[in-house]
Amino acid sequence: MGNTVVWKPASTAVYSAHWLMQLLKEAGLPDGVINMVSGSGAQIGDPVMNHPDLGGVHFTGSTEVFQGMWRTVGANIASYKSYPRIVGETGGKDFVFAHASADPQELSAALIRGAYEYQGQKCSAASRAYIPECLWSSIRDDLLGAIDSITYGDVTDFTNFMGAVIDRSSYDTLNDAIDAARQDAGADVICGGTCDDSRGYYISPTVIQAHDPHYASMEKELFGPVLTVYVYKDSDYEHTLELCDATSPYALTGAIFATDRQAINLAQDTLQHAAGNFYINDKPTGAVVGQQPFGGSRASGTNDKAGSYLNLIRWVSTRTTKETFGPPRDYRYPYMMEK
Repeated sequence: MGNTVVWKPASTAVYSAHWLMQLLKEAGLPDGVINMVSGSGAQIGDPVMNHPDLGGVHFTGSTEVFQGMWRTVGANIASYKSYPRIVGETGGKDFVFAHASADPQELSAALIRGAYEYQGQKCSAASRAYIPECLWSSIRDDLLGAIDSITYGDVTDFTNFMGAVIDRSSYDTLNDAIDAARQDAGADVICGGTCDDSRGYYISPTVIQAHDPHYASMEKELFGPVLTVYVYKDSDYEHTLELCDATSPYALTGAIFATDRQAINLAQDTLQHAAGNFYINDKPTGAVVGQQPFGGSRASGTNDKAGSYLNLIRWVSTRTTKETFGPPRDYRYPYMMEK
């Protein structure tokens, strides 16, 4: 697209970023097209955000940090040579919503893959689920049994489904949320909940059942292998769809499981602003670059759809050129002439 990039990976992801740069070089990417700079956010971000040549920011991270960057751009707007483009993807509280007509096995497999692949460390990971009473009673034991059977440990052992969470901060956040659910009358830890930091930061795949649809783990992004389930009355399908839409400030991904087409259509309409990527009878993760442009709005970001041309053209400053081969030789228009 004619643009060069300064890439500042998160401090916790420098190792993988380094090897990605080596792969790009081996693939023939010329030097200077992508310029990786490692360091803390303050060391790298502050000088960049305050530089008059700032052209734009494409950010992936927390809502709070992105809002702070936007405030900085606003405060510095008079000092920039052009108005910076600001694109952000800032997380989610992604849902799986089941209707009574959903296939139980398909729903269970999607909940497990959606919530626990990559230790739930995806902005698109399933972290809250709405399941009707009739379906919950039939899948509960098998679902929890399957989750209990998930193996986790060293990621170089491909028999493991999960590894450790990324760092101490993430481990502490998840540990605190699980401990709070154990002590809170508004929720129960019904599966997993084991936290072990003796060698790496391991959190077992965990299920919290929330008795209050606004319980903290139904609303707050935890970014780890913790799924919170809310069981609703079968007759409250439409009301619970509205509840799902209003519960979280995020709007990144979400999924509906149903075989009843009317139920699917109602969910798609009611939740149209609740998920920038909406899945029907599939887990809410795994968007394919070039096929499923990715992004959400509300507190999830600017919805500029990474993985598609829609995102690429955000970084181009369009120039229009007009060349005239027969310019006018007189300022007067023909209608001005006397009859």
